[in-house]
Amino acid sequence: MATLSTSPVINHPLTDALNRLRAALQDRPTEFQWLGGIVAVFLLAFFMPVGTARFDNAVLEGLALLNWYAREHVMLCLVPAFFIAGAIAVFISQDAVMKYLGPAARKVAAYGVASVSGSILAVCSCTVLPLFGGIYRRGAGLGPAIAFLYSGPAINVLAIILTARILGVELGVARAVGAISFALVIGLIMHWIYRREEQARAANQQGFVLGTDEGRPLSDTAAFFTLMIAVLVLANWAPASAEDSAVWHTIFAWKWPLTALASLGLAGLLIWRWRWHWQPLAATAVVIAILAGLIPQHPELAFSAGLIGLTLTAALQPGDGEEWLSQTWGFAKLIMPLLLGGVLLAGFLLGRPGHEGIIPSEWVSAAVGGNSLGANFLSAVAGALMYFATLTEVPIVQGLLGAGMGKGPALALLLAGPALSLPNMLVIRGILGTQKTAVYCGLVVVMATFTGWVFGLFYP
Repeated sequence: MATLSTSPVINHPLTDALNRLRAALQDRPTEFQWLGGIVAVFLLAFFMPVGTARFDNAVLEGLALLNWYAREHVMLCLVPAFFIAGAIAVFISQDAVMKYLGPAARKVAAYGVASVSGSILAVCSCTVLPLFGGIYRRGAGLGPAIAFLYSGPAINVLAIILTARILGVELGVARAVGAISFALVIGLIMHWIYRREEQARAANQQGFVLGTDEGRPLSDTAAFFTLMIAVLVLANWAPASAEDSAVWHTIFAWKWPLTALASLGLAGLLIWRWRWHWQPLAATAVVIAILAGLIPQHPELAFSAGLIGLTLTAALQPGDGEEWLSQTWGFAKLIMPLLLGGVLLAGFLLGRPGHEGIIPSEWVSAAVGGNSLGANFLSAVAGALMYFATLTEVPIVQGLLGAGMGKGPALALLLAGPALSLPNMLVIRGILGTQKTAVYCGLVVVMATFTGWVFGLFYP
């Protein structure tokens, strides 16, 4: 009886090479990631169209937007927001956050508090980020934190009034109703999608009590945050136009004296109620008065001196002062690099308002005419990528309407644009992670698209 013999398997050289390459990729993934990144950067640099008019102008636009943002928003808007976020992490007990905004809090109270507290700030999509990070890290549930994140820049009472006056009552009312609904609905959807994760997070946080604010009266803490928010809002009060009320004109005319008054109130609270060292605060007040008197045309210098003085005072105050400064610095390190990089990229892609980026503005204008779903979607996406300073979205939309934009896409841009921006997305990703950020941004864009489309059916 013949026996079957098996011949040895002879590996092909190509197979051996592929196996060795696969093993190398598995053994040293980090090295190949570095190699891939280096090759990508090299190819980008090699094929960069330097010398073409549009590319060179887009680079200048990115730098110009970054320069404008640094001059107009960092010291006046972003740095005070960092201090408020750091204060939330130190001076507000986690029990209080969990009670009103935590995953187990009553939904009506949690979302109501989040929406109202976000809307009274009247901040842009970037300034709200440190505040969002502060309440989320303090224990706020994902849903209420997202409602706060959206409501801050979107439910801006001043912007809604301006929308109704300039773009029409129907757009103003639709923006108000849509923004309030978005904050609640998107927050609830995010909570439902990640409900298991939120339940586990709430269980891990039970029993934790922060003791840094024990013995401090609630009235002192409330006054502290009221004064800090007043400084933030007053220092960034927008210029008044002819259509604005007398109250708006009066506040703008007195914005810096009112900011100084709120700052003095904050200093007095820290000295007489919280027993902080008075010497650095007194020295800061003298420096501010000198700068305000010698260079009145640049009040931002005196404001910056006040921030520096507050920083030094907190650094010299053992305990809660040092912790406040540490938390503030932590938020600055997390948010500032991503934010400035995002502003630079947004300027490169879309330019400043009224200027050209790498993407021609006529493409955007041509794509958002009419009221198709595609036009509304492109308008929402474009708004989500652009950076809008507070109240600037209204004149931009006014110009687009004059260029042929439909009212539906205009509403879609108003609902997505102020709440999102490319820098905003990058920072949210650093706080929530890629998946939650993509879900949140996707919900904003999709809801803005369909809301604009429905609105355009009634107001073509």
